[in-house]
Amino acid sequence: MPQRILEPGQIETLAQRSIPRVRLPSRDPVFARRAARLRALAQDHPLGDYLRLMAFVADAQQQALAQTVVERPHTDQLARAREHAMPPLPAAEAARGPHWHAPLRAIAAAIAGRTDVPPAARELAARLRTSPTAWLETQVTALLAADEAAIDFAVAPFLMAALQVPGVALASTLSAAEVTPLDVARVCPLCGSAPVASIVAAQAPYAGYRYLHCALCATEWHCVRVQCTQCGGAGKDIAYRSLAPLDAPDDGDRRAAVRAETCDACRAYRKIFYLEHDAAIEPVADDLASLSLDLLLAESGYHRASGNPLLWQPAGD
Repeated sequence: MPQRILEPGQIETLAQRSIPRVRLPSRDPVFARRAARLRALAQDHPLGDYLRLMAFVADAQQQALAQTVVERPHTDQLARAREHAMPPLPAAEAARGPHWHAPLRAIAAAIAGRTDVPPAARELAARLRTSPTAWLETQVTALLAADEAAIDFAVAPFLMAALQVPGVALASTLSAAEVTPLDVARVCPLCGSAPVASIVAAQAPYAGYRYLHCALCATEWHCVRVQCTQCGGAGKDIAYRSLAPLDAPDDGDRRAAVRAETCDACRAYRKIFYLEHDAAIEPVADDLASLSLDLLLAESGYHRASGNPLLWQPAGD
């Protein structure tokens, strides 16, 4: 019998029917796993001090998460979001709530009290502990709106870390069946935030499928491979780049695990991580630890489709 050849749209339809399209975070290990990964990546790394600082932040996030109590979204709220094909927990609304205030104070206190972080980080954390709430809320609003003119880039990673705590807490109250995938791949179906990167899973029932990872709430959602996660371009416009040839003898597995998916249609890229080559990958941590790949792509005229929540800098820097 001749083999049936499927068109790209048919492949996508079959994939959507056969695999879980949304994966929600488990509350307990999210930040602890990130902290462990940051410490592992910090060894002999040019940005080791910063990665270790963010590991301390992740430790504080995990402790704050254990103390964070959130109400499960009401069924009517989920139904309205499904009806209008909108994220049920928009990040902009979370910015107006109080749930990130306590995590921010906990993170700032934890960093300010450490003697093994750079003095500048301790001073910044101390400043955050005494900053007026109104100013902090203005900063959070600017961050979520990507209003660069209003963002204090020094405090941005700490504020995003605080927002991540209730984001994960809320996501963990739902089941994947309650979150409807959106038609637009570039935004999280739960909170509407941009993904930090994508992963290609290695374990059943997800093995071989690509998921985007939300920078705010750690929700993951399916997106077909060899397709731009920013503009939807496909085919000849898509390419995969790494720091060196994948068959290079030095650290070949790492290069195979960490690549960038570029699109010549929109000149954007996002990193894509392959868990079959490194099962310990954590998207936020591994994105931070592969900034040399960002520099290489910038030199080639590509721009990041979206940033890392723990590292902010003005466009063009």
